[in-house]
Amino acid sequence: MGKTGRDWSQIYAIYGMDDWQTPFFLLIHAIIFSSFSVFFLLYFDPICAFFETLFSTVPAGGTRFAAGFTGSVTALSAVCLFFAAGNIFYSAVALRWEMAQQMVAAVTDWSTVKHALDVGCGRGILLNAVAMQLKKAGSSGRVVGFDRKKTAVDTLRTARVEGVQEYVTCREGDVRRLPFADGYFDVVLSATFLHTVGKEFGQKTAAAGAERMRVLGEVVRVLKPGGFGVVWDLGHVPEYVHRLRELKMEDIRVSKGVNAFMVSSHIVSFRKPSHHVVGSGEVSLDWRFN
Repeated sequence: MGKTGRDWSQIYAIYGMDDWQTPFFLLIHAIIFSSFSVFFLLYFDPICAFFETLFSTVPAGGTRFAAGFTGSVTALSAVCLFFAAGNIFYSAVALRWEMAQQMVAAVTDWSTVKHALDVGCGRGILLNAVAMQLKKAGSSGRVVGFDRKKTAVDTLRTARVEGVQEYVTCREGDVRRLPFADGYFDVVLSATFLHTVGKEFGQKTAAAGAERMRVLGEVVRVLKPGGFGVVWDLGHVPEYVHRLRELKMEDIRVSKGVNAFMVSSHIVSFRKPSHHVVGSGEVSLDWRFN
């Protein structure tokens, strides 16, 4: 049972996993390394004898140390691989669901929300969490799931399963050029998505950073004055906070770190000023790399 009181198996059954190959790959290698470590444990003396014949010039104590060290490294590698597989499996769906609840809770009043946006919605975990909150609050609002991948069919299917299909619509396109008017949304959210933007340039390059800032600028642009933005992402949170300060956002808050996909992650929430004036500093958001 998850922290939100919902059974994890139910969440996995509804949403599945986009990238099940990675934890499966890690799990298979963890089993292989575990098998080798057990083999070293059960047949330590014969292995030491083999090492002695292989390295005849090395003292017996040295070969026993080499065999023991090899077995220990193999066992430690297995533990690390099991942990990585488990962390990625947990982060992909169960943790994403729990963080979606925290992101929704960051917005104090959903009853007045008419238009919400989930940037990089994927299969709809955060999207549906928002829709459930709108339904619970008795709002007539709607939430748009926007993604650059063709996930609309899967996303709408999960919305039907969750019973919130009337609150959800989906759009596909370029997240760096959101096809919405300035100041259209009361709330804009995004979960573990921004760090994937610009990865074709290399995660640590200036070009990738510019692309991420461009998407963040789009989030700010489509927010209504007084609207709330909530972003959960990996690794680049200090960049987001710095840029949000440059854009004069208010009430910027950063959550405690949470280990997700083997790296530290944080939720950043902020509010767009009620009288937001586009300044000269925002011109740089239109960086383009063709």
